[in-house]
Amino acid sequence: MKTHSEAAEIFNKDFDRTTWHDETLYFVRQKRDKAAFQINDWELLRETASKIKNNVLSNMHNYLVQFEENALRNGIKVHWAADALEHNEIVYGIISEYYKGDIPADTFKGMVKSKSMLTEECHMNEFLKEKGIEVIDTDLGERIVQLAEEPPSHIVMPCIHWKKEEIGELFHKHLGTEKGNKDPQYLTEAARQHLRDKFLTRPIALTGVNFVVAETGEFVVCTNEGNADMGAHLADVHIASMGFEKIIPQKKHLGVFLRLLARSATGQPITTYSSHFKKPRDGQQMHIVIVDNGRSTQLGREDFRNSLKCIRCAACFNTCPVYRRSGGHSYHNAVAGPIGSILAPNLDMRANADLPFASTLCGSCSNVCPVKIDIHQQLYKWRQVLVQEGYTPASKTLAMKGMSTVLSNPGVFKFSGKVGRMLMDKLPFLVNNSMNPWYKQREMPEPPEESFRDWYKKNREK
Repeated sequence: MKTHSEAAEIFNKDFDRTTWHDETLYFVRQKRDKAAFQINDWELLRETASKIKNNVLSNMHNYLVQFEENALRNGIKVHWAADALEHNEIVYGIISEYYKGDIPADTFKGMVKSKSMLTEECHMNEFLKEKGIEVIDTDLGERIVQLAEEPPSHIVMPCIHWKKEEIGELFHKHLGTEKGNKDPQYLTEAARQHLRDKFLTRPIALTGVNFVVAETGEFVVCTNEGNADMGAHLADVHIASMGFEKIIPQKKHLGVFLRLLARSATGQPITTYSSHFKKPRDGQQMHIVIVDNGRSTQLGREDFRNSLKCIRCAACFNTCPVYRRSGGHSYHNAVAGPIGSILAPNLDMRANADLPFASTLCGSCSNVCPVKIDIHQQLYKWRQVLVQEGYTPASKTLAMKGMSTVLSNPGVFKFSGKVGRMLMDKLPFLVNNSMNPWYKQREMPEPPEESFRDWYKKNREK
């Protein structure tokens, strides 16, 4: 597996794509700003949402038990999964049990799925494929990356790294569309017709979950395409997968989070579909799988528990200068970007030790977070933990210790500055070479004739 910097270097070789990716995502960030500040109580909404989530994190057990009691009363079957494997096995068990029944011979043994980052985290598609179960992603962006056999690069816009010309070629190959046709309306209609058949012939549907309400035992799914509704309403079996942090105490609290979610994600006032599922229709099975998969550990980490407030809006992705110019796949994790960089080390410190360093610590992610997660501060704290636990490269650890010695000793600092200026002036090849990562993408500056300290000493009276 490539580290973030290695994968980002590959992404940056395509200058036009990198620039386009950067500008497109910042355009979404600007839409977010306009939508947010069209309402007077935006900061009050953020503060309220943050406090609601603080309450949830402090009373998680009680709210989950309350939700389970109410969901069972509503006729929803509740399952608990300790980790990704157990989640996948539960889903497979539900599917297997259904197909043991009196099912018509021409029924396709598979299911349709709307967007669910939790199932990406659990690698559910791959697990079910090995069991002979076909999973069709029905979100348009998810379907594009599924046909391309790659993971999503963004949690709201999964194929943001794809251009329409490339999608046209992909659809020509898999859906038989007209070669060379890149018209978005034509391609969208082709996808619509392709997916309509899947909805009508797959008797099982899986959806993600945006919010679950402890008070009522219902769950809410937000989409712009209506694909979750199409799948759930046509299917004999509806499975919903949720991380346990998605819970909120009361139904009235949805008014806070729904106003924040769409504005933060895409700059819309509200998502096109905010669908409430409270009980199965007559003859339908409805299941909800509540997943831990490391969340209990994160909940127990005082410095990092606030990351569980996340409502998956991706506002931090769209504003992050590192994500915008490195691409989502450089994060080698289901959830990329700044929020992914503080969630991933909790799952596996060794495998994800590079991610907290993929940040400028500029704080823009924290500024746009609708639930006020202190993302950049957690990134900094993760760096400290990873160094203390020995998960950073020895070369970086030694370099930082060397810098600490230089910066804490004025005499050494002054001498090092003189030596550095002399080398850059007289022997520039010692700095301007492929061993210097900065030189790969930047022109190194001309060395100054004197340090600021020396200049200030001569000119302080002026």
